[in-house]
This record gives sequence, structure tokens and C-alpha cells, in this order.
Amino acid sequence: MHLLKKQAYINGQWVNSNTSAIFPITNPVNDNVIAEIPDMDAIDAKTAIDVAAETFKTWGFTTAKYRAQVLRKWFNLCESNTDEIAKIITSESGKPLQEAKGEVAYGNSFLEWFADSARHINGEIVPSPWPNKQILVTRQPVGVVSVITPWNFPFAMITRKVGALMAAGCTCVIKPSEDTPLSALAAAKLAEEAGVPPGVINVITTSRKNAISVGKVMCEDPHVACISFTGSTQVGKLLYAQASTGLKKVALELGGNAPFIVFPSADIEHAVDQAMLAKFRNNGQACIGANRFLIHEDIYDKFVEAFKAKINKKCILGDGSKEGVTCGPLVNLMQVQKVSGLVDDAVNKGAKALLGGKIALELGNKFYESTLLVNVKPDMNIYKEEIFGPVAVCLKFKDEEEVLKVANNTRSGLASYVFTRDLGQAFRMSRKLEFGMVAINDGILSAAEPPFGGIKESGIGREGSLHGAEEYTDLKYTLMSGLDK
Repeated sequence: MHLLKKQAYINGQWVNSNTSAIFPITNPVNDNVIAEIPDMDAIDAKTAIDVAAETFKTWGFTTAKYRAQVLRKWFNLCESNTDEIAKIITSESGKPLQEAKGEVAYGNSFLEWFADSARHINGEIVPSPWPNKQILVTRQPVGVVSVITPWNFPFAMITRKVGALMAAGCTCVIKPSEDTPLSALAAAKLAEEAGVPPGVINVITTSRKNAISVGKVMCEDPHVACISFTGSTQVGKLLYAQASTGLKKVALELGGNAPFIVFPSADIEHAVDQAMLAKFRNNGQACIGANRFLIHEDIYDKFVEAFKAKINKKCILGDGSKEGVTCGPLVNLMQVQKVSGLVDDAVNKGAKALLGGKIALELGNKFYESTLLVNVKPDMNIYKEEIFGPVAVCLKFKDEEEVLKVANNTRSGLASYVFTRDLGQAFRMSRKLEFGMVAINDGILSAAEPPFGGIKESGIGREGSLHGAEEYTDLKYTLMSGLDK
């Protein structure tokens, strides 16, 4: 696999850490070492930022047409290397190969979209209050962007951010998750082959040990103009605080607590099919994954039985590289401990597992059974916390007023799902749900074209759409005076 790189990427060069330290990347299926890569520190991060800052002096003044052409070449190469990228994703994250190919297609869609969008980041001509003056409003790239990405979609989260910032004219330093850096390095390799100039994209790799010190530099260095982060709300708050010392822009896509609401008028079979996508995509390890299934009491039993049957049939746990497997391992032991702790707490307090409820030790120490929980009460941790695993929690409700109260009773506000054939109800729910995204009768809402993002403690800013590129720009007002001279 020519895309399996074992060095970091700075200024167009494949490099080691300044200390020559390394750390292993392992396959979560069996803990086999895939590669050993540089364990970089704050000094390496500073080097990469300085390179990005110097490169911005030229890249920031290239034409939108040129940037669009470069992004298009990168997209074409990623498309033609889909299978190899997917193999790398599967080996380091554990997700099934077919799902990894889906992630690559999703990630590539952002490169294609921003290749088209680069030439549409427009300014304004504002009517002037003065007869001899003209008001111009232009969008200019902010500069160097620190990009910090998660492990659950290690390729797509990079293309979604980097495609947007490159379209705007920015440069970047990427710190991928310590669990899944090989996907980022593969993306950088293809960017290099596509002719992305040296210094526009830089990738530094770090172990968990160095992540805090590197993150501090990436947030506080004066050359950095913006921090783009996808991950937990807890870490997002820390980065936001660090960014505040320099009053830097932030684009934060943080945790969710998505309600999946099913009303009596819904097509139950369709709702169950969509529930499988909303819950078990990437084995539940998705920020927009359905976290709470709120089912109207009139159809609760029917939905739960159908859901149980579908989980039994469709959730096939195993090594993601094997044919037919639909659910792989959780990414690391911390995730296993978190998920099993939430389920154990609920069961000990009276919840019932209709399916699953334990680690599948016969497969390995990171495989958690696809689980369906009922009789969940507000005093259980799983009632209010983001699960981020293959556990579906079903709750009853009586009417719109009650379900809105339960759904909105969270500091998270990313995604939400509503199933109804009542048109008025659909519009009411869309208006009253306190979430940045609402899907009506669908369990998948991500695409390159719409603005992706949340409200409350689920983030700041939007990704995808033209708004995603505009996040990496500043508005400049220019007054042209003396036009009557």
C-alpha cells in the first residue's frame, strides 16, 4: 500500500520528529501493530505552524480558479484510490471495509464540493450613503488554521475541513487523532501527488502523551488565526479557552445527544430502517448518531419489536476486513469502558437489555454487542450522556409537548430526527427542536451541500456548504472615496 506512510508531512517533506521518538498504531481488532510513526512534540508543532505561515504569504494570494483546479486534482486522486484509503481506515479504526469505502466517498464529496465552491466565495457592493464614495466588502482568507480531527471519521473530517480552508485561501497544520493518523497521512500523500504546494498542508503526528502540549501550541501560537476542531465537548471547551488568549476564530463541531422521535403516523418499517442507520453507523461512534429513541406510547411495543428483529438480523459483529461484517470493534479500551459502564449502570438501576449488554469477549476485548435497552429512567447515566457506542435506548412519550421537553432537555444541540406523516407536525417539530440540524423521516443527514453544525454546547460555526468555506474568511470593508475628482 503506497499510501501507508510512516512519517509526518511538513513543508512537502516526509519527516521524523525532532527527537526521533515514535509510537505504534495498532489494529483495534487484535492490537497488531500496523506502523510506527513519529511522536512529535511542541517543537515540531511550532515548526509546522511557521511553515504554514510562510506559505500563506503566497497561497493566500493565488486565484480562486487555481485553488479550484488543485482541489479538483486532489479529489480525482482520492476517487481513484478509494479502495486503498478504505483499507487503511479499516485497519486503524476497525470499521467494516464497506463502511470505510462509504466514508471515503463522503470525504471525497467535500473535495469535489469545495473545488466548485472556491470560485463562489463572493463579496458585496453596498449602496453608499455618499455620492462620491463606493463601499466594497470582500472576503479574505484568515491565514493559518490549526486542524484537530477525531478518530471516528479519520479521512472525511480532514477533507471536510481542509477542502474548505484551501478553497478560501488558507494554509493548515493537521493533528489527527493518535488512534487514526494513517488516514490523514494517506490524504496528505495524495494531496502531494495532486500538486498541492509544499506548506499548504502539514500533518503532525503525536501520541496521547504529547497531545496536550501540541494542542496548546496549535491554539496559542500567534501565527494561528483559526482553530478547527471536531471532537468531544469537554476537549472543545479546553481548546476554546486556549484560543481565547489570542482572540482567535474557532470552528468547533462537538458532541451530540440526538433524539430520534417516532410519532404514531410514521411509517414504522421505514422508521426502523432509518433507526439502524442513525444508531449503528460506525457502530454508534458518530456525533450525530441517535442517542435517545423517543417512541410514542401507542406504537412503542410495535417499534421495539421490529427494531429488535432488525438489530438481530443486520448487526453482524466481527473483524471489519471480513466479508459480511457490519459492526467492527470500538476504537480503543477507553470507549469500551465508557459504553460498558453506561450499560452496567442502567441495568443495575432497573433497565432491561432486550439484546446485547456486554463485551463479546469471544471476539476480542474491544467488541461490544449491539444492545437494545428498555425501562430506562432519568436517574440512569445513559439517560442523559452521549453513548458513542452500539447501544439503543428506547423511551415512551405521550404527546408533542412531552417529547419536546425531553428532547430539548440537554446542553447538546447537534442533530435530531423526527418521523411523522403529519406535515404540520413536521414543521412544528423542526421549529421547536433546539438542534442545529433536524432530519424529517430520514436517519442520515450529512452531505457536502448543507451546513453541518450545532447550537448550545454542540459547537460553533458550520462545515460543508458555502458557509463552510466562509468560516475561514474575514470580511474586509474598503471605502473608495474621491470618485468625483
